[in-house]
Amino acid sequence: MDTSTLDILIIGAGPIGLACGLEAQETGLSYLIIEKGTLVNSLYNYPLNMTFFSTSEKLEIGGIPFVSVHPKPNRMEAMEYYRRVADSQNLNVHLFEGVEHMEPQGEVYRVRTSKGEYVARHVIIAVGFYGIPNMLNIPGEELPKVRHYYLDPHYYFRQKVVVVGANNSSADAALETWRKGAEVTMVVRQSELGRIKYWTKPDLENRIKEGSIKCYFSSSLNEIREREVGIQTPEGNITIENDFVLAMTGYQPDFSFLQKIGIKLSEDEKRYPQYDTETMETNLPNVYLAGVICGGMDTHVWFIENSREHAIKIVKHIAREQDVEKA
Repeated sequence: MDTSTLDILIIGAGPIGLACGLEAQETGLSYLIIEKGTLVNSLYNYPLNMTFFSTSEKLEIGGIPFVSVHPKPNRMEAMEYYRRVADSQNLNVHLFEGVEHMEPQGEVYRVRTSKGEYVARHVIIAVGFYGIPNMLNIPGEELPKVRHYYLDPHYYFRQKVVVVGANNSSADAALETWRKGAEVTMVVRQSELGRIKYWTKPDLENRIKEGSIKCYFSSSLNEIREREVGIQTPEGNITIENDFVLAMTGYQPDFSFLQKIGIKLSEDEKRYPQYDTETMETNLPNVYLAGVICGGMDTHVWFIENSREHAIKIVKHIAREQDVEKA
């Protein structure tokens, strides 16, 4: 057990969690970043060929330059950048250490993890949303052929693949697996495609138009079986042969953790957590939120580029409280 009291315990070693660590370090506050998976775990789980919307300078943290050979950096470049930041700045990060319990004790918080126990005056929750997929909740979803994460297209060569969803991850999975030899069918609940990168959307639209990729709009998958799936379409229920289902239906933050420690959520379907937009402090004294978690179910609202400022807001507020001036 670590008996020393930290100024800040940061939960989550994604880009925003690392940004919080950089701010704390520069301000002279003691801190520790803990992460249940690997460094920038959400980015690690992105598709291998994923390209960011943002340019590299908008993904920078702590004023450390991110140099990319592409106009928009890809997953590999981003992981390399954040590894170099963690190493070059000697950030205090514990990986593969999940939080199991957190409770207030007087003016501090005691946090128990899978590997230890810590005491901190302030806690920053900077967890992402890539750990819990939105489920289809249909018969057969538990079958091994169903994937909620898509990594690499080669695996699906000469396979009959159904891609569920209308946004970026669905578009990338459909186009990449088709180009690697899969027979691809998309199932889209809406009447048209959704939010897709501007350089990808015309490509997908043309593949659908020419019939290379079959797409059922205003439709939903209603059953998954070993060698086929059922699709409810405007014309009625149909059955098609199928080898794999890529359910690219999005992800959500770990609301159960927020609720367990006492952070209030809105009672509607958005489940917005309660926090002060000026300081990022929640209804729990000295507990802060940073990054995509702030948007509740609106996981498309906060990105790396527009939530980097959360780290600055939070640490400035903590420093003022503790009368620590930035060096």
